[in-house]
Amino acid sequence: MEHIFLRRRQSMKYKEHPEAEQKVPRQPPELDDSWWAAVLADEDKMPTSHSKPLDGKSNASLELGEEADWEAIQGLLTQEEVMDCEVVGFNRGGLLVDGEGFHGFVPLSHLVDHATNFNEVEREEHLAGYVGAPLTLKIIECDPQRGRVVLSERAAQTEPGTRQALFENLSIGNELTGKVTNVTEFGVFVDLGGVEGLVHISELSWGRVGHPDELARMGDEIEVLVLSIDRHRGRVALSRKRLYPNPWESAVKQYPIGCQTEVTITDVVDFGAFARLEEGLEGLIHITEMGVSRRVDPTFIVQVGEQVLVRVLHVDPARQRMSLRLEYEDATEKKGPSTDSTDGVDG
Repeated sequence: MEHIFLRRRQSMKYKEHPEAEQKVPRQPPELDDSWWAAVLADEDKMPTSHSKPLDGKSNASLELGEEADWEAIQGLLTQEEVMDCEVVGFNRGGLLVDGEGFHGFVPLSHLVDHATNFNEVEREEHLAGYVGAPLTLKIIECDPQRGRVVLSERAAQTEPGTRQALFENLSIGNELTGKVTNVTEFGVFVDLGGVEGLVHISELSWGRVGHPDELARMGDEIEVLVLSIDRHRGRVALSRKRLYPNPWESAVKQYPIGCQTEVTITDVVDFGAFARLEEGLEGLIHITEMGVSRRVDPTFIVQVGEQVLVRVLHVDPARQRMSLRLEYEDATEKKGPSTDSTDGVDG
């Protein structure tokens, strides 16, 4: 019988890691620009319709074009100059501002007065209140190729030289403690003390994460590992999971094929159920391995949170997949029709 192996699911909380005292730094992966593509996704996906024209032109995209003095803008970034900019509009991701000789974007997470519990209407009303007002800001990123300047109100409250000193002292492999400043569908932003880094959703846990808010909340102080540093663009890539051993590296030894073990059901889907063997390590009990007809609803067999006995059928550490079979002490324990039964099943 051919087994189907799917990625494990993960619903653990960060503080519940049993390996918390066994920090093992890992060799960071190589990261390219696509890794950061989602950082300003809201700005790209939803250009503002809540803005006033600049010099008689629409500022929907706020791209600087060839006329911008990028050398001067880079100097403002390097010198960490604090400046006052007028808010001229907003979109779902933050505020659009007008500086001296440039237009820029202030991400929502970089506002001092930033709350995550707003609904869409409340957030729009909150951001609309900034339009026409001045904001004291610092440039934290400039990208001539994309015609983009990103600024921060929070960074403007730090002492001059703070960001530059932090960047000079940062090294790949550093373990740091920072405060969560924003949680998005693609990851968690963390303030390292004047420089903000991103923990991509793929770097939050060795287990599967449905949404980053399962593992982090605004204001949480968390430990992170530095994966990559782009000093020119002011970007820092971080990881949480690489502070802990990868459970899949020892999965074959810990759970050899044919062994029986007790697991906890974490999710029930149409084709079977996912079960957790330990934190960060989950496998699939396919419907065909439940001892019942594949046309039976798996929720009739197991429930989320239930502890059951399984046999390990296959372990693939490289792809982080495991196949399991539901075991019964005797035939009377089966909750659904047997595999051989055709009662109630259309031919």
